[in-house]
Amino acid sequence: MVSRIKSIRSLEVLDSRGFPTIRTWVHLEDGTVGVATVPSGASTGENEAVELRDGDPSRFGGKGVLKAIENVTHQIAPALKGMDSTGQEIIDRTMIELDGTPNKARLGANAILSVSMATAVAAAKCEGYPLYRYLDRDFGARLPVPMMNILNGGKHADNSVDFQEFMIMPVGAESFSQAMQYGADVFHALKRILHKKGYATSVGDEGGFAPDLKSNDEACDLIVEAIGAAGLRAGDDVAIALDPAATSFFKDGKYELQAAQGKLLEADELLSIYQDWVQRYPIVSIEDGFEENDWKAFVAQTVLQGGHTQIVGDDLYVTNTKFIQKGIDKEATNAVLIKLNQIGTVTETIEAIELCRFAGWNYVVSHRSGETEDTFLADFTVAMGGGQIKTGSLSRSERIAKYNRLLEIEHELGDKANFPTGILKVWQKGSVNA
Repeated sequence: MVSRIKSIRSLEVLDSRGFPTIRTWVHLEDGTVGVATVPSGASTGENEAVELRDGDPSRFGGKGVLKAIENVTHQIAPALKGMDSTGQEIIDRTMIELDGTPNKARLGANAILSVSMATAVAAAKCEGYPLYRYLDRDFGARLPVPMMNILNGGKHADNSVDFQEFMIMPVGAESFSQAMQYGADVFHALKRILHKKGYATSVGDEGGFAPDLKSNDEACDLIVEAIGAAGLRAGDDVAIALDPAATSFFKDGKYELQAAQGKLLEADELLSIYQDWVQRYPIVSIEDGFEENDWKAFVAQTVLQGGHTQIVGDDLYVTNTKFIQKGIDKEATNAVLIKLNQIGTVTETIEAIELCRFAGWNYVVSHRSGETEDTFLADFTVAMGGGQIKTGSLSRSERIAKYNRLLEIEHELGDKANFPTGILKVWQKGSVNA
């Protein structure tokens, strides 16, 4: 069988923040090679699969991944040698059983995911398919509307803004390429506006600008101004999506907003801010508006805003079917953020997506703050057919690499390219079926 795994090797490389991560090569019997590099998060949920680090302070401040690489070399590779690379689920289950922990802490989710992704890449090449087509399991492959993080705060920037991500979504675009044009036009218009107002135009981890603003509200005001300056219509052509990442400013049972002079808020007071914003700004999506264990607050937000706004859980669910099912049972949100490295295998990530689909929920495939030039995410998003991707701003090549790959896929598909025109516009009209 030409698709059998012959050997696996890994290397310590650097992510977009200069921290180590793992790149893995899976070699097949026929000479095919699949390569994949795993990302790493900064704002992480407490229930995420464990990213194994060396802890040696003399190397990369303890963030080295040589132990994880040793696990690939001495444990995972021998266990998978001779297995059929097209049996993705069997391969992933084998690694999960080999690890033997509930959170992949022994071998490391970074080690396991690097092999899982590289195996899929190798199998696709061996079968003669582009990765997005190989991974497509009748989800109805389609290109996504991007969530573009153009203003950074929180853990993604060293500034005064509490909320982590202020994103734009080209909801009125007719194609992915037009969505990219809309996004780029707004991004550059925002840069001109920031410069004119005397704000810094340096960028944060995900490529968005990171100015010291006077308030959190000002971020939305600036984005609306930039949309207009780009010759586009706020809400119709380009809308706003938020990721407050509220766990990062949750302290001692309250939400502390430094931009509001250290004001301490109860959950219902923070919800009132979101409600005010939804009424004042063209916001179509809010992710992680509350701390990851504040289920009551998420339920309250979904009851109040879920009919007209996409309410996304990230740290709440960590791409884990156990927590997603809990959210479905509680009706805590109406959408889930999907991150491969939160759960640690391609198979389990797809299972999380299948659960979302069964519940009629939206799902947004997402990058991490520590990214690489690997474009697996782009193909995976098209294959899963959810119609939304979150992969950063219109700067930094590790973000642009995903966008450029999506442009390639659109070009390859030609007239068959399926782009979800008008996605999320309906949320503003009171529907929960985006």
